[in-house]
Amino acid sequence: MTTVTADIVVESDLWQAQPQAEATISAAIAAASPHSTRAGEVSILLADDSAVREVNRQWRGLDKPTNVLSFPAADTPATQGHLGDIVIAYETLQRECESEGRLFLHHLAHLTVHGFLHLIGYDHETDAQADEMERLESRIMIAMNMPDPWQEAGADIRHERA
Repeated sequence: MTTVTADIVVESDLWQAQPQAEATISAAIAAASPHSTRAGEVSILLADDSAVREVNRQWRGLDKPTNVLSFPAADTPATQGHLGDIVIAYETLQRECESEGRLFLHHLAHLTVHGFLHLIGYDHETDAQADEMERLESRIMIAMNMPDPWQEAGADIRHERA
């Protein structure tokens, strides 16, 4: 079994409203880690929309916040043991929960799984890739005894392609 750990840094005080956030993230990483061929650590930054907007602008050329960003680490001796970084925006996550009728911790778990899958090589640039990634996300969430994010609240959403 592949061991992956999460180093969680809370940058925004907004996250204090969700005292179970860190435990939820750790559980999501543990549930998704068997799908990784590499052991190591994932760094997760819990930020606000302003910080995520800046990261998104700097690294992706998109001047807007988004729910989750993933930055896979190169598989080199210098990055040995580090799989990559995930950044999650509190306000965007909260808005999505309100507009889609989702529970905050369920959506947080899904975004964590989604971000982690990007770190280990999954993507959604094509419909076939998106379908594969969504099926795996569903299986992981169900294994965590959480709702299938693609069936929850009649979800008819697709991954954003940028």
